Parts: sequence; structure tokens; C-alpha cells
Amino acid sequence: MTTLTLIGKPDCHLCDVAEQIVETVVADLPTGIAERVEIEQVSITDDASLHAVWWEKIPVVLIDGELHAHWRVSADRLRAALIAADPEGASA
Repeated sequence: MTTLTLIGKPDCHLCDVAEQIVETVVADLPTGIAERVEIEQVSITDDASLHAVWWEKIPVVLIDGELHAHWRVSADRLRAALIAADPEGASA
């Protein structure tokens, strides 16, 4: 299972755009890979430690806890990273 974490906050235009990109990319992944991607959304307004680390960089995308992107999310780069993160999908 690959965990994609989207860190943002309410009423954040870039966060809304990032969410759309994430949803589109995951929906367009090959079926086997898409089924192994868990999307987790968290808000910096609900967690003081997240706020302290990420408030200047939202939206932030983590893949399996590692920073993938912040501010702007590239659909092509995200797709490639999710395929590479999936041991069964690396050859897809």
C-alpha cells in the first residue's frame, strides 16, 4: 500500500487545485496500482505540529511520509512517483 498524504487547510485555492490533481492522477493510474494508493487529507488547522512544519508550504504532498511536492503539484511527476512507489506497478 502506498500512502499519499495531502496537507492543506480550508479555503486554500492551491490546496483545492492540488486535491483535484491528486484525485485525477490516482483515478487514471492502472487499476492495480490505483487500488493500492490510500489518499489521506490532513489540515494544518487541526494539528499544531503540522502547522509548525508546513504552514508556509501548503499544499504539501507526501508519499509514504516523504516530501514529494509543495506549493504546486505536477500531475506527470506525481503519476511517475506513485508508479515507482508501487513494487508491483514499477513494471506497469
